[in-house]
Amino acid sequence: MTVRVQMVRFALVGVVNTGTYYGLYLALLNWLPYVAAHVVAFALSMVGSFFLTSYFTYKTRPTWRKFLLFPLTNAANFTVTTCGVYLLVDVLHFGSRYAPLIAAAAAIPITFVVSRTIMLRPERAPAPVEAERVPQR
Repeated sequence: MTVRVQMVRFALVGVVNTGTYYGLYLALLNWLPYVAAHVVAFALSMVGSFFLTSYFTYKTRPTWRKFLLFPLTNAANFTVTTCGVYLLVDVLHFGSRYAPLIAAAAAIPITFVVSRTIMLRPERAPAPVEAERVPQR
């Protein structure tokens, strides 16, 4: 599978993940305060995103190691978008309404690279167990 196909699939997973998050958020608002609804919806959608990214985007086997590293993709996205919004609004004087959209678009390639690195990194093979040496006669 080419990198271009992976990028398209990554974008599709992002759209599905955003829709899943928002749907869960709206549903949870019936029972939870908005911050709790946001946190639960975010966590659940991230789990779903991990499995979609694993199976659909990169066609790789999910592992606990990848699962535990996967939140780094969101950390990368948050960092790039936050810095981007600041740069666009305070330095380049863009409007604050549209700056997050531009920053989010700029974060996609970086988030893709982090995601690809985590999901396609080869697993460490367990150390071989040495066979007990039997003395020769």
